[in-house]
Amino acid sequence: MKTSFIKYGQKDGKDLCEITLKNNKGMEVKVLNYGATLEKVIFKGENMILSLPHPSDYSKERNFLGGTVGRICGRIKSGQWKHGDATVQLPKNDGENHIHGGIGTDMRVWDFRLDKRKDTAKVVLTLLDPDGNNGFPGNMKLTASYELDNDNSLLYKLEAVSDQMTIFNPANHTYFTLGEKSARDVWMNISADYFLPVSRDGLPIAGMESLKGTAFDFTQGKRISEALDSNDDQIKLRNGLDHPFILGCNRPAATLTTRKYQMTMSTNAPAIVVYTGNHFNNTGVASNIGQYDGVTLEAQCPPTSGSDLSEITLLPNEKFNRWAWWYFE
Repeated sequence: MKTSFIKYGQKDGKDLCEITLKNNKGMEVKVLNYGATLEKVIFKGENMILSLPHPSDYSKERNFLGGTVGRICGRIKSGQWKHGDATVQLPKNDGENHIHGGIGTDMRVWDFRLDKRKDTAKVVLTLLDPDGNNGFPGNMKLTASYELDNDNSLLYKLEAVSDQMTIFNPANHTYFTLGEKSARDVWMNISADYFLPVSRDGLPIAGMESLKGTAFDFTQGKRISEALDSNDDQIKLRNGLDHPFILGCNRPAATLTTRKYQMTMSTNAPAIVVYTGNHFNNTGVASNIGQYDGVTLEAQCPPTSGSDLSEITLLPNEKFNRWAWWYFE
């Protein structure tokens, strides 16, 4: 097992570093302390995820590629959280709604330390998000970690605690490709019987619906292109997959398969939001990425259409613990 890092720049008075974890079988994972970002997963000599050409590109323009997106990953209707008689107003940065935490945790420089054991290589990243930042109550301490083992699996953990009652629903935002030029060619299986239909603004509209017999039915596995090419109104509305899938007790949560590789994902999250990179168009800092080039499996609590956010409410000193496990073969 090997760990190392290089400095490639500086931002906000802190060093920007690219961290490398490598196992004894030659699998290599690169992590940026900018945004606690999963930059690359090199397996059998090929990158399994969407990446920008250079580490320095990530801080030039918000792109969500591999970032730890918080405090909220997703949308909050009208940017409002109501609890009791109190209403917390968050920035409206997506039309009339709030999205992705404002100037989120994926845009901050995290501190880090390396840890190497006999069979694991690990990086632990920490960030203090102050009370009132982006409108969120509470001083919050976040700890993210990436741990690579000799079985070619990568464990991502995110822990957090706040000194005030607050809301918290982050997610890792890695786009998987498994070596394919387009996610259209990826075979996907999801252990979910229900999904959430959404409105034009991306918020849920009518609670859970059965996905059986719909374009969203991946219980037996199928190519992502079958959903993208369907006449389903929901697919047309969001120009692709951009929907929460409600997970059951079956494991694994999801599997992605291509001609040469397979990635199996497990998580303790109640849902995964599947997004097929519908907005990419080979412009800006992500000029090397086009529409449907990758697919995200965002492990999180599903979004809600109202301002009752009790599911993602943290009490003072309550510990948050989320993990996602990715196994490559």
